[in-house]
Amino acid sequence: MHPQTLRQYDRLGLVTPQRTKGGGRRYSPADIRRLREIQRLSHDEGVNLAGISRIMELERDNDRLRREVDGLRSVLDHLASLRTRVFAADAGGGVTEYSRGERPREPRALVRYSRASQALVLVPRTPRAPVHRDDAEERFR
Repeated sequence: MHPQTLRQYDRLGLVTPQRTKGGGRRYSPADIRRLREIQRLSHDEGVNLAGISRIMELERDNDRLRREVDGLRSVLDHLASLRTRVFAADAGGGVTEYSRGERPREPRALVRYSRASQALVLVPRTPRAPVHRDDAEERFR
């Protein structure tokens, strides 16, 4: 590329090379890839410099948003995994993790673990009240 073209791209902010102590421009491999993309858009696609600037800005925004979405997805996945963890505690203080829907064989208190607060919440099993025959008959009338 012509040096004047490189200066113009620098002025427009399309490429920002590093500078030497004497003020000379030093282009990194990423800068060179960007320059080749600018040249391709300009020569092959016929896009003007304002359009190239806008395309590159949108690509940077798109990359940033993709990284943000990926980060948010990993946070949501982590939170979902914490929400589905079920534990059972025995009388001696031992805690066992179970899959969702799986229950301990012997009666224990079920607990739910919250990593955010480091709390174990006891969910006692409520005993079923005995149903008297008279009550059952009243329900079906």
